[in-house]
Amino acid sequence: MMKEKRNFFADKDIQVILGTLLRVGVIASMSVVLIGGVFYLFANGGAAIDYSKFDAHKSGYSDIPAVFIGLKNLNAKALIQFGILLLIFTPVARVVFSIFSFLIERDYLYVLIGFFVLAIILYSLNDKLVG
Repeated sequence: MMKEKRNFFADKDIQVILGTLLRVGVIASMSVVLIGGVFYLFANGGAAIDYSKFDAHKSGYSDIPAVFIGLKNLNAKALIQFGILLLIFTPVARVVFSIFSFLIERDYLYVLIGFFVLAIILYSLNDKLVG
């Protein structure tokens, strides 16, 4: 009598975990942006803004280290930007979790594909988030 090979997770379990991960990431991001927006409106609600010229670097929070420095200083704009970063990194976390789930299942072709997808995502984000 042969022993059955038991997987740690069934496909349904992994789908539920991945769905929960995405849902929690989006809700957390939305909550952080909402809290930062409320703080920003309380601090700068009456300020007049000139929309005739757009400058992405004007806020000073166009890269990750600047966002964390702004969070340390309790800046509302940095809190909003941190919420956006949470939203960006939610699918990255999904890819990382998928790689680990494929490793557990010993499906090495999909592990390789997952690393390839992760490398493409991180390479494309590198220029936009770090400077």
